[in-house]
Amino acid sequence: MDAQSRGRAEEVDPADQWVLNPQTGNYELRLNPSGPQSSPSAGTPPRRTTAPGRGGPSRRDVPGQRDNRRAGNAQEAPPTAPGRRKRKPKASRKKKVLMWTGGVLGFVLIAGSTGAYLLYQHFNNNLNTVDVGDAGSKHATSDGPVNILIIGTDKRTGKGNEGYGDKGSEGHADTNILFHVSKDRSNATALSIPRDLVTNIPECPTKQKDGTTKTVRSEANVRFNTSLGQDGRDPGCTMRTVKALTGLSVDHFMMADFNAVKELSTAVGGVQVCLTKPVNDPKSHLKLPAGKSTIKGEQALAFVRTRHSFGNESDLDRIKQQQQFLSSMMRKMKSDSTLSSPTKMYGLANAATKALTVDSGIGSIKKLTSLAQDLSKVDLKNVTFATVPVIDNPADGKVHKTVVIDPVKAPQVFSMMRSDVSFTEVKKKESEAKDAQAALLKGTRAQASAVRVQVLNGGAVAGSASQTLLWLQNTKGVLKSDNGGNAPAKLANTTLAYAPNQADQARKLADLMGLPASALKPGTQDAVGRTPMVLTLGADFKGAGIPIAAPAKAPEGIQKVEADKSVCAK
Repeated sequence: MDAQSRGRAEEVDPADQWVLNPQTGNYELRLNPSGPQSSPSAGTPPRRTTAPGRGGPSRRDVPGQRDNRRAGNAQEAPPTAPGRRKRKPKASRKKKVLMWTGGVLGFVLIAGSTGAYLLYQHFNNNLNTVDVGDAGSKHATSDGPVNILIIGTDKRTGKGNEGYGDKGSEGHADTNILFHVSKDRSNATALSIPRDLVTNIPECPTKQKDGTTKTVRSEANVRFNTSLGQDGRDPGCTMRTVKALTGLSVDHFMMADFNAVKELSTAVGGVQVCLTKPVNDPKSHLKLPAGKSTIKGEQALAFVRTRHSFGNESDLDRIKQQQQFLSSMMRKMKSDSTLSSPTKMYGLANAATKALTVDSGIGSIKKLTSLAQDLSKVDLKNVTFATVPVIDNPADGKVHKTVVIDPVKAPQVFSMMRSDVSFTEVKKKESEAKDAQAALLKGTRAQASAVRVQVLNGGAVAGSASQTLLWLQNTKGVLKSDNGGNAPAKLANTTLAYAPNQADQARKLADLMGLPASALKPGTQDAVGRTPMVLTLGADFKGAGIPIAAPAKAPEGIQKVEADKSVCAK
């Protein structure tokens, strides 16, 4: 039964103007190009009507933009040929979704849709942006790995949020997830950073409303969540803190408050969660039975905010349930019930853009969509949620209020991410390149005394080349080595360039230095005479004798959740 036959033509969902074109299998916005093109009211695109009448095949007539007199003629969608079934939409329209933001916006740029510009402007106006200067990238996409910082603040904005967060808070970095996507887009890691982690916050230049720049002082041994809001720090300060902590440069940020969880969970029709026991928490007002439940709105926010319903009631246990919730939301966003519904897609895009604040590098729907389409190449089963390994802060004594970096496990996790090592098993064909690279380390080794190498500094700490040279000569017996000074350009990663007839020397030096296979750069022509190999120390170099190679798999005991699997909160 259509809206007119129910007498509700004025209440037709605005998103239903998106019509499936059976010729292409895509949804298109059907408007009359000759009709007036007035802008819709906030969040209200032009309406759909269905031709009334009984009997015979129905026909969808989609009017052009209307003025107050409802002017404009209908334009008919392409009919289905008699005697033939309607073709199912092609799989190409099932766009994969980036996390729980950004990626839901791709549909607004459907080719050939003259009305897409109106929605583009509407969603564009929803976005809030912050100029973080050189803390982030000016480009939406990259040929290399991509790092996006997802920040959830405790700022009390939006109706019904007065009871959450700290009263008067400027919006601290309450929930923090560093979303790292590998260069080949085969895998991604979403790394949660505890808000109560004690760390150092670097000096931070911030853009002011009058166009000037104010530099906020650095602080040592403070909670991570104060990297935002405290002393006027903006998201760029949080990005700089993440880089100092992990060694990973952050390209972009996406920030949302409490409303994001409520609005997005409602827009997708609810998110399924699973509990091993019933919960009745009077503080968060979360009340759920054991087993599976579908939650949205206030209930969804209560689920991700509660600290007293699961585990040992710590922030670390709350991170686990947040990861489980986000994994489930990702699965729901990628489901047929969401991707095949124009109503849900419109509602999701509208909710996401209203909830988001982003950096100027992705501060438009075009840029945000471009980023989402690039990162959507990652298969959901190769996305892993993990948490920075931490230990109780010894300075707290018996009352454990904060945590510090696990000195053994955390560097291994950061190294894996910097080297694009997946926390999950990727498809065989996607790992063939890495296997071929690892083969470079297989073979004979030369004696240390036969290794001939020149050491250059290409981005490491000043003096690294000379220190490494002394270490190689005095402790490892690599006497045929010399200092080449500074490299022509700075490198993010350490490299070892060598000729085919120096492969045995390269393997030996890789063993001594702890170089990963990715650092080995074989040439095509044999070296002549006493030509040395060239070792260029990049920004990832931590000091002579400290291995650069990332572990092949995650250290034992770290907390992680695979995005394609449902896990019950305990």
